[in-house]
Amino acid sequence: MSYLLKIGIYDKVEPMEITKVQFTPVEQVSRKSLDFKAGDTVRVWSKIIEKGKVRLQAFEGLVLSRKHGTESGATFTVRKVSLSVGVERIFPLYSPNIDKIEVLRKSKTRRNKLYYIRTKAVKEVKKRLKSVTISREEKTTEEKISE
Repeated sequence: MSYLLKIGIYDKVEPMEITKVQFTPVEQVSRKSLDFKAGDTVRVWSKIIEKGKVRLQAFEGLVLSRKHGTESGATFTVRKVSLSVGVERIFPLYSPNIDKIEVLRKSKTRRNKLYYIRTKAVKEVKKRLKSVTISREEKTTEEKISE
């Protein structure tokens, strides 16, 4: 009896409208032949839909890792520092939402995954903050002495 009630509930649910936006199919051969790895600096142009229009937005940063090689589910992680805050994005390699990927700078690294850069960046920022606070304290003491 309860089984019949459940069926009645689902009959009343209306299907949602699906909006389809036309994206150009990804050229898998060109994406497969992209030669970038961890440590390289890239600029990723992603398509963003706003009010029915498609615009391009660039995300430029350091590639921390590249996973799953050239498979259909391949991804890569890009990190950038914006307004002294670290921002990371994970991009699917074959996503139709990515317009193009530009390799700006190539570098040689000994590791394939550069996750240690997260903590290294934090340590550098803390050192900068310490040096700034020390210099401000020295200035205030110097001003008091000169008066």
